[in-house]
Amino acid sequence: MWQGWPLERVIILFTGLAFAMIFVQVTLFHSRQNFRHWSMWLPVLGTPVLAVAAGAYGFYRVEWLRWTFSALLWIGLAEGLYGAYKHTAGVGERVGGYGETQNFLVGPPIILPLMMSAISVLGLLALYWE
Repeated sequence: MWQGWPLERVIILFTGLAFAMIFVQVTLFHSRQNFRHWSMWLPVLGTPVLAVAAGAYGFYRVEWLRWTFSALLWIGLAEGLYGAYKHTAGVGERVGGYGETQNFLVGPPIILPLMMSAISVLGLLALYWE
C-alpha cells in the first residue's frame, strides 16, 4: 500500500497525465493525415492504455499491475523510437527532402514520438530507481 505521496507515485501519475495529453495531440495529427499508414494507429491506441495503466498503478500498488505497467512502458519506449524513425523518413519524402529546412517545420514532427519515449523512460525510472 502507498504511504502518502512519495515522489515515485507523483511521477507515475504525471506520466499518466502526459500520455493522456500526447494521446490528444497525436490523434489530431494522425487524423489530419487520414491514418495513411497502419503505424499511425499505434500511439492513438497505445497512449490511452498507458495513461490508464499509470493511473491504476498510481492508486493501486499491486505487483501484477507494476509488471504490466513496466511492460507497457517498454512498448511505449519502442513505439516512440519507431515513430521518430517513421517521422524522420516522412520528412525525407517531402519535396526537397532533408535539404529543405521548411520540411522539418511543416512535415511530421520528429520530436513528438521522442516525447513518448522520454515519458516512457521517466515512468521506468520511477519504477526502478532505488
